[in-house]
Amino acid sequence: MSLSTFAAANPIDTIRPDAPALSAYGDHAIGVQTFTFTNTGQIDIVSTTADAAPTYDRPLTVEVWYPAADGTAQGGNYTAILRDGKTEVPLKGQAARHAAPASGKKFPLVLISHGYPGNRYLMAHLGENLASKGYVTVSIDHTDSTYSDQGAFGSTLLNRPIDQRFVIDQMEAMEGPLGDIIDANTTGVIGYSMGGYGALIFGGAGVTQASTEYPWGTPNGLLKRHIAESETHEALVDERVKAMIVIGPWGNNAGFWDAKGLSGFRKPLMLVAGSVDDVSVYEAIRGIFDGTTGTDRHLLTFNNANHNAAAPMAPPAEALAMTAKGETGIYDHYADAVWDNTRMNNITQHFATAFMDTHLKANAEMASYFDLVPASVDGMNAVDDDGKPTAEHTYWEGFQPRTAVGLRFESKAKGE
Repeated sequence: MSLSTFAAANPIDTIRPDAPALSAYGDHAIGVQTFTFTNTGQIDIVSTTADAAPTYDRPLTVEVWYPAADGTAQGGNYTAILRDGKTEVPLKGQAARHAAPASGKKFPLVLISHGYPGNRYLMAHLGENLASKGYVTVSIDHTDSTYSDQGAFGSTLLNRPIDQRFVIDQMEAMEGPLGDIIDANTTGVIGYSMGGYGALIFGGAGVTQASTEYPWGTPNGLLKRHIAESETHEALVDERVKAMIVIGPWGNNAGFWDAKGLSGFRKPLMLVAGSVDDVSVYEAIRGIFDGTTGTDRHLLTFNNANHNAAAPMAPPAEALAMTAKGETGIYDHYADAVWDNTRMNNITQHFATAFMDTHLKANAEMASYFDLVPASVDGMNAVDDDGKPTAEHTYWEGFQPRTAVGLRFESKAKGE
């Protein structure tokens, strides 16, 4: 099979006919560029021993999508690494490589943080989609946590929230035409699995003392930097961040937070999870929803989905081919046993648009997309002869008839 055939088989920009209303790409053409930032003088957890904690200059490669100049021709390919850490796979999207940025205004920043392991392309569908709607999006390759360089888990535990803040700093400091359009003072964060773990810490949920002492965790008690109510943790929380979407967040299942830690979280929050997640554990994610009493929050549940709910792109064709050859664990890294990835991606794009528009653009018109009956199956599609909703209409806003199924949406206000 040729490279061009594979590329056509791995689109990240598919919008299904049954996708909810806000899934569609926006009005902006999209550009994309790759950068590598270096955070100097960081602790090298991979090389840390009981007697020494050496430092190093920590590289972070990022993919940046942005509104491009009017008239930019759309369409381009990416080369990503598959879950096996070595196989290159082509992806096809809408962004134009090195396109000139739009000019004349600034756009809010959205940071995207992958799981362990993952890479900056795992949620490329969100990066492109939100950029088309007037955001600059930046997705990180977290060193020691990608498919290619997966290393000591303790590095991920320590570095996730640090990486997230550092990349926002770098985006704010960026110069030139791209830097001119970035409003880093209005930033949203989207984190999946360990990216969600990092986002929760970054948003104010400091960890427990016990979690700093796990023998399989960050060595030498170095995770104490993120302990709840410590000076170092408080210094991490960033006023530039206005909202967070946390998908399948890992950590509460392993005792990284208690009631005090969770109550310290202070950013508007949307949690997204599969109801049978056995990695981050759905009940532990519900515990985060219940415990983050310091903010308004939502929980979107994909019924019967596992840990891959909502975030990963559709499995590349090469992953399916490898399974056919008997190589296991590659396809399963992306796919869900019940839900179609593209369907989940479209639903995530819909809710992410509404949530970020609400909190980063102060768009009050998005409120109706959160005023939902909890169980999607209970929504009533009641319209008059002209197709206008009647007083009895409770169907999920933005969903076509017969498509709001298998989902649950719950909300809690600050203090609840």
